[in-house]
Amino acid sequence: MNPFIISGYHSPAYFCDREKETEKIITALENDRNLTLISPRRMGKTGLIHHVFHQIHLHHKTTKCFYLDIFATQNLRDFTLLFTKTVLGKLDHFSEAVMKQVGTFFKSCRPVFTYNPVTGQPQITFDIQPQNAEASLQEVFEYLKHSNTRCYVAIDEFQQITEYPEKGVEALLRSYMQFLPNVKFIFAGSKKHLMDTIFSSANRPFYQSTQKIGLQPISIETYRTFANQIFRDAGKEIEKSVFDEIYTLMLGHTWYIQYILNQLYALNKQTITFHDVEAIVADTLEEENATYKTYCGLISRGQLKLLRGIAQEKSVFTPFENGFMKKHELSAPSSIRQALNALIDKDLILSDEQNGYFVYDRFFSLWLEQNRTT
Repeated sequence: MNPFIISGYHSPAYFCDREKETEKIITALENDRNLTLISPRRMGKTGLIHHVFHQIHLHHKTTKCFYLDIFATQNLRDFTLLFTKTVLGKLDHFSEAVMKQVGTFFKSCRPVFTYNPVTGQPQITFDIQPQNAEASLQEVFEYLKHSNTRCYVAIDEFQQITEYPEKGVEALLRSYMQFLPNVKFIFAGSKKHLMDTIFSSANRPFYQSTQKIGLQPISIETYRTFANQIFRDAGKEIEKSVFDEIYTLMLGHTWYIQYILNQLYALNKQTITFHDVEAIVADTLEEENATYKTYCGLISRGQLKLLRGIAQEKSVFTPFENGFMKKHELSAPSSIRQALNALIDKDLILSDEQNGYFVYDRFFSLWLEQNRTT
């Protein structure tokens, strides 16, 4: 298998660094502190969560860890259904006693216990009606509370709850979560402005209820050492200057670095060169050419000019500054603000922990630089 993982989590051997973040998260959970974990998408927060859960499982066999990604959920029913599927029946081995216990908590969704006809393994099927979503959600939390089991629950892309049509979702979740002494939560999100609103606004239910951790890029020295060791173990070599070029080109963004390293590792070559990196980047931009053209066609002219300007500058802290506006032929600050908000809403632009704006897709950013008249 290719050791440069670009999807999911395999093991600590293929996980680079994050030692301080791992220790900080585990310490917080073990000391009954909920966490907010914020980072741009594909920076490695999901892998970090799974790495933390792996470490916890090694040292605390009885602790249960649950991970759910709510990015695709559209309403409270979707959330409740996913949450229920994630935890239901997984706090203990299946038995008649456990089935009866679960049945006492779940009335609104009526779980049905059956056996898989192929594997013979026990399984649960159930459904939740929209009008029962709130009641079913409360039942899940009661189930966790009365399990008498230490549980850690990670909810990824937590900012998605702000898009639900139901009113008061934040207050509802907060009211349930604050009374679970045996359950601690990691609220992970990729949209910094929305996560900040949820957890840092005085008029919101989750205000100052968590310890906040912002995920920074892995240092170039640490990442280089990690990559070099993997290449050496395979009898390959990647020079310092070549790796540094990849890191700089991708602005330290984990997934994009992993993607290029994954492709380089697959080459039938002993020594990796700059030419190899350039060829992989060129191939990727060609493969995505039609997609990127579509992106450009879906936004306004003003938004595209701002997007190109940010791509050219790599990262922009003051898009309303006269020098930036003049250089990239942008109009009034009010128009820039409107365009910036639209690009952020479309996930084309993100802001980092230093409040610098950048084009989220690193390959799209490079494509914009090379195709300035498209």
